[in-house]
Amino acid sequence: MAPGFFPLDDELALLPGTLTPRLQESLVRLATHIPSFAKASQEFAWLTGAHVHPDTARRHTEAAGAVLVAHETAEAARILREHPAPPCAPDTLLFSVDGAMIPLVHGQWTEVRTLAVGEVQPATPTAAGPVVRTTQLSYFSRRVDSSTFSDLATLELHRRGIEGARRVGVVVDGADWCQTFVDYQYPDAVRILDFPHAAEHVTPIAACAAEVNVRLPAATLAATGVTLSSEDPTAWCQVLKHGGPAALLPALRATVAAQPTNQELVTHLSYLEARVAQMQYPQFIADGWPIGSGMVESANKLVVEDRLKGAGMHWADQNVNPLLALRNAVCNDRWEECWTVIAREQRRAVWVKRQRQRATRQAARAPAALPPVPAPPEPVPPPAPTPPAASDAKPVHPWRRPWSVRRQRELVGAA
Repeated sequence: MAPGFFPLDDELALLPGTLTPRLQESLVRLATHIPSFAKASQEFAWLTGAHVHPDTARRHTEAAGAVLVAHETAEAARILREHPAPPCAPDTLLFSVDGAMIPLVHGQWTEVRTLAVGEVQPATPTAAGPVVRTTQLSYFSRRVDSSTFSDLATLELHRRGIEGARRVGVVVDGADWCQTFVDYQYPDAVRILDFPHAAEHVTPIAACAAEVNVRLPAATLAATGVTLSSEDPTAWCQVLKHGGPAALLPALRATVAAQPTNQELVTHLSYLEARVAQMQYPQFIADGWPIGSGMVESANKLVVEDRLKGAGMHWADQNVNPLLALRNAVCNDRWEECWTVIAREQRRAVWVKRQRQRATRQAARAPAALPPVPAPPEPVPPPAPTPPAASDAKPVHPWRRPWSVRRQRELVGAA
């Protein structure tokens, strides 16, 4: 009997492999949540009664993630090409980008870039000051270079409606690629230097201020509401937060000028002076903006490190992005939407494979075509007879001899 496909397979919409669609989805979801394919297969067996090898869980998970990566890459390219209208128009949108390191095989490390997007809510007044919260967070992570990441992240920013937002802000650290990302996606965004990151550059200078007898003026402390001693480096950071760079830079410059040979302090001061516009913290707070990038730093742990940076983990390069795509789907609470895409594309791949196999079998069963009948050769004239040699001459019989003309004349004369 010739091989074929059972019609019920298509009716049941089966996916590649031996598991039913629901079991396969459950296995992939568990492997996306649990930071171990072996533990995921154990939990899968306990929940469903179906036993699979950890390698099976890994193959299904990586295959599903690869399908989602391909789909999202194509969607990002379509958005960049067609520039469709934004699907929503939030009032105040905030985004932030950062990187986290994960281990690869052969002892190598690589950076995963992550985008975090959220909607800023109106500030809530408290005794300690206004509290600004960012809600409805979503994430996008990939292990790619910064330029490619800027293109791919367009998918999530477009979905969140960055083109239609009334206000857009961004909180990042001082990395150059972060600023380039903002230039590419939304150059008019309100740019805020992450306050804890700025404090890392203020504290070393403040710690050396006492050595050169530099103090913060009492008037500056009073104006900014700081009650700490000027000898406390924390007070310098509070002055920056409540008074802005204009209130702090004179003391910073005086401290560095008193120690011109300390190149480390010069570097810290140069870093801060180059980002004065991004350190207007009193104005940012008054406008209702967060001044910390905690949402993307939390995303590094929640989305990336919780699954890809466990003890003993070492990832092959080609398997990182598929896991990141699935982690985004889970952490964004968009699993059903993303799995619908994965199942549809996998079924389409099965259908295409079957069509190719069917065409191959039909071509093999078709009778071989008869070879074309060659045209008859052109007739070749027979060769001219060659006169026999004298030694080969045969005797000529009288009845074969030609009638002699001379003999005819003799007979005529005798008559």
